[in-house]
Amino acid sequence: MEVEKMDENEWKYHGEGNQSLVVSHCQRCVVLRFLKFPPNQNKTSEEILHHLQNIVDFGKHVMKQFFGENYVHHGEIIKLPLDFVRQLCLKIQPERPESRCDKDMDTLSGYAMCLPNLTRLQTYRFVEHRPILCIEIKPKCGFIPFSSHVSQEIKHKVCRYCMHQHLKVANGKWKRPSKYCPLDLFSGNKQRMHFALKSLLQEAQNNLKIFKNGELIYGCKDDQDCVSDWNELARHLKPFFFPSNGLVSGPHCTRTIVKELIHIITMTLLSSTDACRAGDMKTVPISQGRSYCEASAFNKELVRNGKHKLESSGLPRGCLLYKTLQAQMLDMLDIEGLYPLYSRVEQYLEEFPEERSTLQIDGPYNEVFYEKLLDLSTEDDGTVAFALTKVQQYRIAMTAKDCSIMIALSPCLQDECSEQRPVVLTSKSRFTFSVSVLDLDLKPYESIPHQYKLDGKIVNYYLKNVQAKDDPVMSSLFKENEDCTLVLHKV
Repeated sequence: MEVEKMDENEWKYHGEGNQSLVVSHCQRCVVLRFLKFPPNQNKTSEEILHHLQNIVDFGKHVMKQFFGENYVHHGEIIKLPLDFVRQLCLKIQPERPESRCDKDMDTLSGYAMCLPNLTRLQTYRFVEHRPILCIEIKPKCGFIPFSSHVSQEIKHKVCRYCMHQHLKVANGKWKRPSKYCPLDLFSGNKQRMHFALKSLLQEAQNNLKIFKNGELIYGCKDDQDCVSDWNELARHLKPFFFPSNGLVSGPHCTRTIVKELIHIITMTLLSSTDACRAGDMKTVPISQGRSYCEASAFNKELVRNGKHKLESSGLPRGCLLYKTLQAQMLDMLDIEGLYPLYSRVEQYLEEFPEERSTLQIDGPYNEVFYEKLLDLSTEDDGTVAFALTKVQQYRIAMTAKDCSIMIALSPCLQDECSEQRPVVLTSKSRFTFSVSVLDLDLKPYESIPHQYKLDGKIVNYYLKNVQAKDDPVMSSLFKENEDCTLVLHKV
């Protein structure tokens, strides 16, 4: 791709995270990813190149081994003309949300990552004039901690996501808690998965987005109010699911189309389109963890109806959800068991700071780094090597807990479908599809203390403000011991 021959007006703002900003090309199926930094933080071109190379290597040598060749797109680093980068920065600056403008896009090094646009089909060349639908899901952590290091029993009953929802609402992050529970999505049980996906559609937050031909039509933009009108969504989706236009409009039509969408998402999530060599790795037995969350709205509904057992069908071993869950379960000790090991590594680095590069904390993320992750023992021998392995596994797990799954769909005529192209059917249509995984940057080593403190905040808030209200005995205990703290909230 000869970027220097393209006008900067052919690129548009695509979105951004904490460390990078992404633009996509209006015609070609590619995106450019630029690093960004606080205004007073200058990085040399060599440092930026090294940072980008680490991201590429981590995707190529580590995450691809967990998820598979077809699911991970690590991209490549390219060098761009500085004038092109500056003009591009000026063009997209007005489109950036105010909350993201505390950091500047790197316009000095000329380095960027070139990646496929995952809102488009990835598994084969396809006619680009066909309409393409893409659903982005951030599934979050799909298991209950099973570690003996967990100090609060509630963590063995209620998942992290469901507890965190209440703290986020209290802090003003979201207006109301979502009914979505990751354990329902990861259950493999279609009824539970349908409920989870419907809950995501009702309260998308930043866990679900829907794109049509690369344009966001449903979901949130950087904590802004969500686009969540089901009737408007149904209007966009109707040509995909009912091309003959034989369905009447109205609430019934909307419900039917949303039901078709949920069905097709479920089918693609349970599909297997890649043979992953991560099968060489010993897996963490999923049976170690509880298969349901007591706070799940689906579970509560069952209990109200007098049923006390949740069916968990299990995930097909080849599907992306299964591989995601396996990577997440590298967090075998929970943050409570991991934090003392992190402290052991920190103490060692204080004594021998020159060893940081030898320990590969900041890379290189190569085959040697990956091989060290294969040791799933939890027997602590007191060494720095054991502690470091668990720390690195935890970082991988946290990356998998925060990744996004991209499902791209395009209508497919019956005579166009072949064995080489994965196809999924609905009642009136058939789609060819690709499934990819996004947001696979390794979580920073330095973020572990923050995760430890956040875990405590989430659990303590839930115990005091949610569980205590549900339990009259607990509620009275808290009232007896309640301190007189004045909490001020923004209004």
